[in-house]
Amino acid sequence: MNILFLPKEGVALYRELLASETSRDALRFYRPRETPCGVEITVATLGGALALASDLRWYVRRYMRGVLFEIAPGVYSSHRLAWEVYYGREISLSDSWDFRLIYRVRDGFVIREEQILPGSERRCTGPAEIEVWCTEDEYHGGSSAVAGEEDAMGGEDAADYERES
Repeated sequence: MNILFLPKEGVALYRELLASETSRDALRFYRPRETPCGVEITVATLGGALALASDLRWYVRRYMRGVLFEIAPGVYSSHRLAWEVYYGREISLSDSWDFRLIYRVRDGFVIREEQILPGSERRCTGPAEIEVWCTEDEYHGGSSAVAGEEDAMGGEDAADYERES
C-alpha cells in the first residue's frame, strides 16, 4: 500500500520532510519517493499508513494539501474514507464506488478537482490525474483532502481515538 502526500502550492514537500529531524525520525523506517504528484511512501497495511499519517500530522497541516491512500493500483482513497474503513469498519470497499473525484495535477500540485457522476465509467486519462474515492460528505461538499484535526478522522470518534492512544 502506498500513501501519497499532496503538497500545498509552493511547498517543496520532499525537502521539507527531510529537513526536519522530527519528520526524519518518523520516516526512518520508510523510503519516501518524490513523484510528479507529491511524496509517496510504501507501507505494509492501511493501519500502518494511518499511523504514519498521524505521526506526521503537524506536517500534514502545515505543508500538505492532503493525504491519499492507494487502495488499488492507481486508485486512492481520501483520509476520511480510509479512516472510516479501518476504524469504523462499517464501510467495505468493492470494485466500484459511487463517490469519486479526479484530481488534476500540474507541476506537482493539485490544480482541479472534478466530481465523477455515480455509475459513470470515467477513469484517469494519464499521469496528471488521480482517481480518489471519498466519503459522501466529501463528494457533495467538495473534498479538501486534508487530514485536519478531528474532521479527517471522523469527528468526535477521532478525539476518542486520540485519548485512547
